[in-house]
Amino acid sequence: MMDFLKKLFGRKPGPDLGALIAAGATIIDVRSKGEYQGGHLKKSLNLPLDTLPAGLGKLDKTKPVITCCASGMRSSAARGILQKQGFTEVHNGGSWLGLRRFE
Repeated sequence: MMDFLKKLFGRKPGPDLGALIAAGATIIDVRSKGEYQGGHLKKSLNLPLDTLPAGLGKLDKTKPVITCCASGMRSSAARGILQKQGFTEVHNGGSWLGLRRFE
């Protein structure tokens, strides 16, 4: 039933974040340093949203990127910033807690 509704309303299935992570996607956690220090994904890189443009040199545009934060709002904004800077495969992973299952 849900697949039918998704097709009806034009929602495409999301990316397989687990497969992207397993293949070596870069995970960018855009929360503040303090939030990051309180818990994070082992393979993630902390680039707080307000410093993201200055940290773009640390990223490889040829690799898939997954952004995450506490709820998905900042990671959505980060996705937009990265796309405007020429990153072509960027995915909003939402909450970092939701991505823990892929570690």
